[in-house]
Amino acid sequence: MSSEIRQLQPKALWNKFADLNEVPRPSKKEERVITFMKNFGENLGLETLVDAVGNVIIKKPATAGMEDKTTVVMQSHLDMVHQKNNDTVFDFDTQGIDMYVDGDWVRAKGTTLGADNGLGVATIMAILESTDIAHPAIEALFTIDEETGMTGAMGLKGGLLTGGILLNLDTEEDNEIGVGCAGGIDVTATRTYEEEDTPEFKIGFEIKVKGLQGGHSGMQIHEGLGNANKIMNRMLFDGFENFGLRISKIEGGSLRNAIPRESVAVVAIDAIHEEAFMLETKILGDIIKNELRTMEPDLEIVVSKCETPEKIMDLGVQEGFTRALYAAHNGVYRMSAEIPNLVETSNNVAKVVLKDGNIHVGCLTRSSVESSKMDLANTLRSTFELTGCEVEFSGDYPGWAPNMDSAILKVMSKLYEDLNGEKAHVAACHAGLECGILGQNYPEMDMISFGPNIKGAHSPDERAQISSVQKYWNFVLEILKNIPSKN
Repeated sequence: MSSEIRQLQPKALWNKFADLNEVPRPSKKEERVITFMKNFGENLGLETLVDAVGNVIIKKPATAGMEDKTTVVMQSHLDMVHQKNNDTVFDFDTQGIDMYVDGDWVRAKGTTLGADNGLGVATIMAILESTDIAHPAIEALFTIDEETGMTGAMGLKGGLLTGGILLNLDTEEDNEIGVGCAGGIDVTATRTYEEEDTPEFKIGFEIKVKGLQGGHSGMQIHEGLGNANKIMNRMLFDGFENFGLRISKIEGGSLRNAIPRESVAVVAIDAIHEEAFMLETKILGDIIKNELRTMEPDLEIVVSKCETPEKIMDLGVQEGFTRALYAAHNGVYRMSAEIPNLVETSNNVAKVVLKDGNIHVGCLTRSSVESSKMDLANTLRSTFELTGCEVEFSGDYPGWAPNMDSAILKVMSKLYEDLNGEKAHVAACHAGLECGILGQNYPEMDMISFGPNIKGAHSPDERAQISSVQKYWNFVLEILKNIPSKN
């Protein structure tokens, strides 16, 4: 890991981020980072506990003169999205993130950076370790598994926290103060099918969709980014319509909350169609690349001969499956009627795996309106059930309803304007934040979300802006000095 990261300002924050990024911390495999954080709190001599699901809570008393201020819960999640480029050799289970400075940005070499939400975690660690920062009593809450189900927030029991204000440090625009977010639900379609022996007169081809940006399936769903699974299905559908293409296997996408960047399929066609097939796929590929040229300049659709697969999927199932995937909604479903420019409801067709007689399609449906979320989820369910799939809803979590009368919102809005000479953008977001879930067991807690500029989260292009982190750090310090007194 580059030592230049540790020289950035504020050093207290960047050094803690560097320490954290040496610890592998994939979602649902947080044992090492839980131990790391528990040891951190105990070594500071602070009250530290790990709850039943693995969340870590560290409590620090108020500094002198701040004892009458409202106790503040500072909250971030420990896990990070693990994504890497195909040509990057990296083991997330054993290696720390390899970071470097690129102008005003910190990046990782071929992988996600972990700024989401590592910069929030590092901020809280720096505050806990400090001896010269004024602050009220702090309850640091480090949740687990935010990225793949928010099970840490869901498992947090009432009564463990006493704070009246929660600062969630998981927003990715430094001029934004978050007051609400979308809820979400996983929609998973599965089925089995019979495989057939590939006829002798057929030849094999591999189709690759790659070079897409990917990104956050909530914050970036409206940007018009390419979805590798939808692009691949378009190629397969066209190949079947024109040449009787038969599918052997598909592997596309990975994480439910990441817009899929890559997909690979192995198919078979009649040998007599080889030349025409190559020409047609080239034409269609160029059409798709032209459609997406503004947002996806590096998109590649590569079709090449390969060993003929031994098995292909049942023809009837293939026809139904490709049509269902074509019909499955991807992207923005509805914009908010109440909040300008806010995506209300969306879906990400995140993962498509078809092989060995099994189909698995994973979607993440989001909405700030519960009824609209379920409307879209049922639309997807109906689409896949019509082709014989079993559809399961899971991981359902609530949104966070905005409270424009929030006391901490008024404090932070004034502080932001005083510090920066402009008003903050007070907004709800389409991403999933833990505030809505935490509010179920702590309904009286006044919650807000903010953070530094982070771009490309959930993709290997993830990067954090150095100047923005400094701006954000100054804001944090001012907030802590101006927390309202207890009622």
